[in-house]
Amino acid sequence: MKTTDRVALNDWYAIATASEVTAQPVTTRLLGQDIEYRLSESGAPLVREILDDGARGPVLPVQVRYGCLFTSLGTPVKDIVHIEEAEEEDRRFVPCGWVTMRASGLRVVENFLDMAHFPFVHTDILGSEPHTEVPTYQSEIRRDVDEVWATNCTFFQPRIAATEDKGDFVHLTYRVPSPFVVMLYRVCPTSPNRLDAIALFIQPMEEGLCRAQPVMYLVDSVSSHKALLNFEQVIFLQDRIIVENQRPLLLPLEPRAEIPTRADSSSIAYRRWLKEKGVRFGTTAGAA
Repeated sequence: MKTTDRVALNDWYAIATASEVTAQPVTTRLLGQDIEYRLSESGAPLVREILDDGARGPVLPVQVRYGCLFTSLGTPVKDIVHIEEAEEEDRRFVPCGWVTMRASGLRVVENFLDMAHFPFVHTDILGSEPHTEVPTYQSEIRRDVDEVWATNCTFFQPRIAATEDKGDFVHLTYRVPSPFVVMLYRVCPTSPNRLDAIALFIQPMEEGLCRAQPVMYLVDSVSSHKALLNFEQVIFLQDRIIVENQRPLLLPLEPRAEIPTRADSSSIAYRRWLKEKGVRFGTTAGAA
């Protein structure tokens, strides 16, 4: 059943890779609602709701950005997140493919923010023992832009990028511009005055079911496309195992439902932000 959560409805969601959309209609789900996307006779992308009787319902708003087809079931109050790095012509654009996960999309965002799991889930890639401590970092809700940010993040990684085979402490910044979008900025090893940018776009299909695709904007003229894709896909598929085994599948927003540690500063800020906004879809509070 389509959610009544107005905060969730009034947002933009990536639902497909734009280059893969054809005149052949494809049915998918968004926020509990069946929708269909295809190219119209004029060649423009078209997205519609599918009603309970199978008829095509209202035409939904559409945008193509960052290699993805975006739509909304409501009236968006903000534009799609702005990624400044996407406008820099010398960057490599790497869409990494969609992965389906049986978990709340909010759980996926929170996992993306979590550095503490690096040594145990992404062993010898994003982390390794004995470097298991998460150094102190700053988390905040930036009221002027209505986003969650985690800054001054550092962590030891045995491979700091697909181009590197040595370890070092990496400098990371996390950004959550909307409930189902999360971004990572990291200092580029080959160009220390610039930041690589990785965005994770999540399509929340049901309360406990979602699809997600990372897209990367990298300063990297060396690695093959296959190497970059494999590096990110290995990490993401490792994450899927962890996310799907979390209980409850939905994200609790009650302060004492799960006990945080100092390393969970970004998660605490994210949950507080979601609760302030009134997000219910994908949380244990549920949406009618």
